[in-house]
Amino acid sequence: MAQVLLKQVTKTFQNQQVVKGIDLMVPDGSFTVLVGPSGCGKSTTLRMIAGLETTTAGEIVIGEQTVNQLPPGKRDVAMVFQNYALYPTMSVYDNIAYGLRNRGTSKKECKVLVEEIAEIVGLTSYLKRKPSQLSGGQRQRVALARAMVKKPKVFLMDEPLSNLDAKLRNQMRVELTSLHKQLGSTFIYVTHDQVEAMTMGDQIVVMNDGDIMQVAAPMDLYQEPENLFVAQFIGSPAMNIVEADGKGDHLWGFRPEKAVLLPASVTPVTSLDMWAAQGQVVSREILGSETLFHVNTEKGKVIVKADTSLTIQIETSVTVTVERPDIYVFDRASGKRVGRLNGREHVSTLAGGVV
Repeated sequence: MAQVLLKQVTKTFQNQQVVKGIDLMVPDGSFTVLVGPSGCGKSTTLRMIAGLETTTAGEIVIGEQTVNQLPPGKRDVAMVFQNYALYPTMSVYDNIAYGLRNRGTSKKECKVLVEEIAEIVGLTSYLKRKPSQLSGGQRQRVALARAMVKKPKVFLMDEPLSNLDAKLRNQMRVELTSLHKQLGSTFIYVTHDQVEAMTMGDQIVVMNDGDIMQVAAPMDLYQEPENLFVAQFIGSPAMNIVEADGKGDHLWGFRPEKAVLLPASVTPVTSLDMWAAQGQVVSREILGSETLFHVNTEKGKVIVKADTSLTIQIETSVTVTVERPDIYVFDRASGKRVGRLNGREHVSTLAGGVV
């Protein structure tokens, strides 16, 4: 196990800066997830930690050792790739044992280690098979076992579940989080899927355009986003962003589950602590226990998440209401969050007036 520290790490490809001087501390034993859209620099950051890419500037420290000049094999890390990278002509046993043999591990010790890891990941009965005889989930377990058998300080995983179907992905998420708790090792995991990040990580690093936008625990990201990017990237569906009441330099945001949808014929009980907007339902998504209503309002397009028992039809005129303390305030120019609406006085200060 080891802490990983990045100090002003930069990466430039052909005069294009893809990682822009980031600072990051990955705690010892944490499950840290780097998440962001394609091209944001998360996989490049992981590959620099692994030693598969050199840093243009900055320092990477694993444990107490600066590793910038060390080759991948000397960094005491193990990487699991998206495409598994298994040797097709080797058995499962030989794939797992490959790294140990290269280290000069004895045949007896190698057998003990491989069988121990195979038991942990549920591969004991598959050790004689070739990768082509395995399912996608089983091949991913082989890749994990090959990494685990080295007993590295840090596990690095680059979108390892992206090739699996939805059901198997969900199963492997549970298995990976259980495995992390069992091993107690430091995991750094890259994904573009914010749902995957929220369900697996205890620390999430949100990246965009080579920068770190926020680092926090999952629910802190969801409940206290520091900027518009995080507010709209984390959460499914994303946070609604509407024009602020009054004249000002702010935008307002609220989560879909915090909104209440009423037919226009029903007069909402409003107060100074309630925001309301008139609109029309343009579509709806029935998700089983919940329904997402897409509404065009006078303040902008919004999504309302409601219980399926709410049976408002498409093209119905409606009123959307939100408690003002559930509304976030963002600076329009910088995108930074500047607070929440906590009543009449705060609205007047931030939004330039009260409607």
